[in-house]
Amino acid sequence: MTAHLTPADRPSWPRRAVVTAGMPYGNKGLHFGHVGGVFVPADFYARFLRDRLGRENVIFVSGTDCYGSPIMEGFRKRREAGGYAKHISDYVRENHDSQEADLASFGVSCDLYAGSALEPAVHIHERMTAEIVERLHERGKLTKMSTKQFFDPAAGQFLNGRQVLGRCPIQGCKSEKAYADECDLGHQFEPEELIAPKSALTGETPELVPVDNLYFDLPSYTEYMREHTERLAADPTVRSVVSKTMQEWLDAPRLFIQVKFRDEFEAVRGELPAHEVIEAEGNKGSFTVVFPTWRERDEAHEVLNRAGVRFRSGKALVPFRISGNVEWGVPLPEVEGCRDLTAWVWPESLWAPISFTRAVLARDAAKLEAEGVDAAELAERAVADAQLVDDAPAMIMDEPAYTHASLDWRDWWASEDARAYQFIGQDNIYFYCIAQSGMWEALDWNMRQSCVAANYHILYMGKKASSSSQTPPPLAHEMLEHYTPEQLRAHWLSLGLGEKPVSFSPKAFDLRETGKDSQGNPILARDDKRMIDPALKEGALLTGVFNRLARSAFYGVAVKEGDEAAYRTGCIPAGEPSEAARNAAEQAAIAFEQAMHTFELHHALGVCDEFLRAANKRWSDASKAAKNSGDDAAMNQALVDAFHELRVATVLMHGIVPMGCELICEHFAIDPVAFFSWDNLFKTNDELTAELGEQPGTHAIKVLPPRFDFFVKHPSQF
Repeated sequence: MTAHLTPADRPSWPRRAVVTAGMPYGNKGLHFGHVGGVFVPADFYARFLRDRLGRENVIFVSGTDCYGSPIMEGFRKRREAGGYAKHISDYVRENHDSQEADLASFGVSCDLYAGSALEPAVHIHERMTAEIVERLHERGKLTKMSTKQFFDPAAGQFLNGRQVLGRCPIQGCKSEKAYADECDLGHQFEPEELIAPKSALTGETPELVPVDNLYFDLPSYTEYMREHTERLAADPTVRSVVSKTMQEWLDAPRLFIQVKFRDEFEAVRGELPAHEVIEAEGNKGSFTVVFPTWRERDEAHEVLNRAGVRFRSGKALVPFRISGNVEWGVPLPEVEGCRDLTAWVWPESLWAPISFTRAVLARDAAKLEAEGVDAAELAERAVADAQLVDDAPAMIMDEPAYTHASLDWRDWWASEDARAYQFIGQDNIYFYCIAQSGMWEALDWNMRQSCVAANYHILYMGKKASSSSQTPPPLAHEMLEHYTPEQLRAHWLSLGLGEKPVSFSPKAFDLRETGKDSQGNPILARDDKRMIDPALKEGALLTGVFNRLARSAFYGVAVKEGDEAAYRTGCIPAGEPSEAARNAAEQAAIAFEQAMHTFELHHALGVCDEFLRAANKRWSDASKAAKNSGDDAAMNQALVDAFHELRVATVLMHGIVPMGCELICEHFAIDPVAFFSWDNLFKTNDELTAELGEQPGTHAIKVLPPRFDFFVKHPSQF
């Protein structure tokens, strides 16, 4: 906060906003990377927007990705392990409920944490899927294509994506695993390109059998995607990793062939469709063959395979598969003579947040109808969607008690005054920024392109946090055996995952050997008192500085027997904050808002850290001077400043550590909607209490018990 900021420096915001967090698969619980890498940042943003725009103007949705091969494979293994005779929907529901409970324990506040195959969203999602597929077909953007799918003769069945294992064919890919048509880093390819495929069911090499599927004509939007990528590259609110990754997919289709196959290549070169050869440069071991479109590239595959020429593909836009033939999936309407197909999991998971938004609005419509509002006065789509919802279990998270500003989903996803903010892992940029952007444009529904906040991986002890790795990270709920939710939220938000991968190395789980004891036995880092726990760095701001400022303010005005000081009224003190306090609060608020606008969440936390420490010092210096001089007026001014800065800090920190901040609000005894609203942030406490209908200096606080803490340490840390 070096340059002086003015109200003119405040960024502009949409009228309405949707916030989404990447959907975890329904075959497992959540490890800390899911929570800390995506959900906590998304929750921070959603809470900020509710305070900034008004809670009725923000919808925060996510949910369990219920369909797809990972779920089917997990369910198969669970049943084969014995003792599980339930349906796959029960299996998914159990994992969904576990996920929602974990997220709730970390203070994640979705308006709805749904499931694509679960009530209350399942039938709305089926309707949304049918509407999108029929619209794309109506506009001539879907094509039936015969492609090859793996079939295991030994098992006598087609294999879904995760039932085939091999190596990724994309040049330069460093993924640990590749499946039928994608690797674990998100690269897409055709099944016949997979290197060394093996069936996960039998270990045998599967066959490739032609099947018909529906594909979206993504390559026809290449020029649009180039223009869109240029716009994003120039947009300061979009992280550079987004536009850079998108650009990688916009090159002309190409193959990389090792130099040792040059003679074989030249022998069949005349059979290849139109192409250009780029010779290997320097010490590179491969030359490049560039094609006009993906069609010529795919024709070349067959020619080169027959000649025994091995190759790897470069990234390029290819038709995006919409359908599949697995039974556990969203049913598709009959299109282009294709019947009995289900949606491939990736496209339907892209529009699932819209389905979940519709489910929220359907719930609102049902509430309003139950309160006596005429259905004719409500959005027709929301009323119709409400009819699709059967009995749904109660949310584990707190269900909002209010309804939203508009019940028409298009006012949230297809309106000029609305914006969707989607928090994802950076390995999913292809889907959310390439495939989704192309489909949204193709629908011609005035869909607004999302603002995608792509985070790098949160590492665990220096390695990627993945449940499929050799050293899987702790599950989310296991973290709470050693840390409080607010300590972890603050620490994860400090990591700056929008800029680079960062290691999370909680001391409580650190099994590195750091020395020997007097008996020669190894000492592990988790037991070594010399080792500082990096996960507690931000926690010290909470349990120390923030706690101290809040306690000082509330105890400072508390009525105290035997102390007749004029400022001990039990009320928020009346008076104008000093120029220093008011200016510091304004500068912090504007700097914080700017950081949120550009998704620099770690910088927003840094603004709060600096502001809280300075406010605490101002209080300490002013109160000490007033006490030493016995000047009640000076002490009252110190308290006016402390209460002003405490309220501003609490609003700014609300999305970071919501539970403690809401506890502070409770002791201010001000309605939370008014307290946290940015409409009131730049007002003095006198102005705010006057708007509440009270005279300045008469608004009573809630009495703070002795030795009370708004932010506490975990019991294991004492």
